[in-house]
Amino acid sequence: MNSTLSSTQTARTKALVINALFIALTLVATMFINIKLPVMGNGGLIHLGNVPLFIAALVYGRKVGAIAGAFGMGMFDLISGWAAWAPFTFVIVGAMGYFAGLLSEKLPGKRMLVNTMAVAVALIIKVVGYYFAEVIIYGNWILPFGSITGNILQVAIAGFIVIPLAGRLKKIIG
Repeated sequence: MNSTLSSTQTARTKALVINALFIALTLVATMFINIKLPVMGNGGLIHLGNVPLFIAALVYGRKVGAIAGAFGMGMFDLISGWAAWAPFTFVIVGAMGYFAGLLSEKLPGKRMLVNTMAVAVALIIKVVGYYFAEVIIYGNWILPFGSITGNILQVAIAGFIVIPLAGRLKKIIG
């Protein structure tokens, strides 16, 4: 047996397992650890699905972050009665994971500061992305303002949990 082939197979298997794990963790954290906000219009949903998403992105990088976010939260939308949101979620949250992971991978500097910037960029993507998704879904430019607070809280809470842990986890795993 060729050892190169074996190590390639091992790397593929490891990547598959890590992606599947973070998709599942993102789905479960979104589905079971959430609060629906009773604000005008959609109001939004505060959940902890962004915690495994940010861990995936900041520890394993942009590809794992994008896959975890897009598929984990996209599946949540499909199976929880929010199916109209699934295509938007797939793109928006996939972009959040991708760009958070990209910044964490590429920016030099102190990890805490870099990861804070990565989460801040993900926050901007979420707020802007879901604002325009709501404009499309509701056909109203004012109504989407009602969910901005929930989106900010959701990402901020996840950031406060993940940012202090991400550097340590990367050292342990990496």
